[in-house]
Amino acid sequence: MYPTSSTFQALVTHLRNRRIAVLTGAGCSTESGIPDYRGEGTRRRARRPIQYRTFLTDAAARAHYWARSTLGWPRLAKAQPNPGHYALAWLERAGLLTGLITQNVDRLHHKAGSRRVLELHGNLATVRCLTCKYTIPRAAFQQWLLNLNPGWTEQAAELAPDGDADLPRALTAHFRVPDCPRCGGILKPDVVFFGENVPRDRVEAARQIVAAAEALLVAGSSLAVYSGYRFVLEAARQAKPVVIVNLGPTRGDALATLRLEGRTGEVLPRLAAALIGQPVPEPPPPCPP
Repeated sequence: MYPTSSTFQALVTHLRNRRIAVLTGAGCSTESGIPDYRGEGTRRRARRPIQYRTFLTDAAARAHYWARSTLGWPRLAKAQPNPGHYALAWLERAGLLTGLITQNVDRLHHKAGSRRVLELHGNLATVRCLTCKYTIPRAAFQQWLLNLNPGWTEQAAELAPDGDADLPRALTAHFRVPDCPRCGGILKPDVVFFGENVPRDRVEAARQIVAAAEALLVAGSSLAVYSGYRFVLEAARQAKPVVIVNLGPTRGDALATLRLEGRTGEVLPRLAAALIGQPVPEPPPPCPP
């Protein structure tokens, strides 16, 4: 979906010669093959993600989560940035961004070359003990899970949001999950689950990114979750332009100075070229599997 030339020019006008804070959501990663919770096709795959308290208190639910994640992780780990990710990295290199706040946990902004990235909800690349804070890379933990559950990857499952996969509960009843090797505690992906609070220091760091900016660009987020929507409220309170690029309506539309209907992978490269004043380099070819 492509915006009209007049709407796109309005987007450029609102952001030109301004320091920009960027807030990204799952819509930035759908074009990299990672499903989202609320975008196109959501109704077909409507599902309830695991809640934080359930993960803590229900060992069977925890095993079910890790069984699904074991199938979903390889596809997420192989995902490559799309032109929207690279465009934001080029805006940063050009000195136009105060920072990038992302609600995504896939690390695709880092793969694209962005450096000033605040991962509001953490990332799936690390697994952490909830008791002693021991950490292990997700890739190493994946091998640990596979060693405990030989043949598990032969299961067929559809990829779901956040490196998850859809599986019936009955299939995961005997899936084995290791405890922390240091203290025996519960190991959890280093992300903020539904029902869990974003750490205060992380929220404050994100607020500083918005405070230092002269405009807020929201890219690929419905803003349905308050953890991201709060920064639209912040920018609006500070009388800063809020521009939104997204497919479909968002919770922040009433506060937006401009809302542009479009795919971030199409709009952001054009925007970066217009703001920088030169064509944005083509993304590198995808890494071989």
